[in-house]
Amino acid sequence: MAQVPVQTIHRDPQLFYWILFPITIVMILTGILRHYATVLMSSAPKPLDLRSTREQRSLLHGISLRSNFHTLSPRSFHTRRDTIITAYESGAYLKDPERKGQPPANPMTDPSSMDGMMGMMKNQMAMIIPNTLIMSWINAFFSGYVIMKLPFPLTIKFKSMLQAGVGTKDMDPRWMSSISWYFLCMFGLQSVFNFLLGNDNAASQMAQQMGQMGPQAPQMFGPGADPNKQFLTEAENLAVIEHHSVLDGVEQRLLEGIRV
Repeated sequence: MAQVPVQTIHRDPQLFYWILFPITIVMILTGILRHYATVLMSSAPKPLDLRSTREQRSLLHGISLRSNFHTLSPRSFHTRRDTIITAYESGAYLKDPERKGQPPANPMTDPSSMDGMMGMMKNQMAMIIPNTLIMSWINAFFSGYVIMKLPFPLTIKFKSMLQAGVGTKDMDPRWMSSISWYFLCMFGLQSVFNFLLGNDNAASQMAQQMGQMGPQAPQMFGPGADPNKQFLTEAENLAVIEHHSVLDGVEQRLLEGIRV
């Protein structure tokens, strides 16, 4: 069986140092600057009033009861469940009981919601503007350069990812272009940022983008949410629970374990 000839590209060895290193260093410095810019632009969350805190904690109390009912005795669970369901259905925990049954207020008129949306917009701009500038810089100075060859074989499916900006059809997929190295740095520097800035940093774009692309959980206390509907839904969830305890038949299970 004839062997496939090894593809060799004669290139300047200095490209490895004058393209790969500058892109990597610029990406790291940009991530550090993004982190501190996000910290400076972020505002401290406003404290909630007593009624809002009670409304949120009451709903969380029902969710906690539904998640851990098996640790309670039947009498304790039924007492707690009946009390919470009665309070949920009567609207005793609502922040504004007079607005019960009315549509939720427009989030655009709520100052706290506007602050949250402005914070999200600041974070998006802190990520979009540096990426646009770096991408323009790479396209202007390093577009079309092949900088390195990976030491392990790859299939043809990786060609479009690793050879962005290089218009060749017969090149080995192991060769990597400068633009592809930029994208790999964008998604692969998370551990470097965690080491330099800690786990809770704003420089890691991979975590931010994966969080945006993943399934969005329903907002429990977000703008536009109706607390009364949430209370009624949680009351229905609690009402259909068939209680069982982890202590049911514990004596028999203990005796069986001793016999074995």
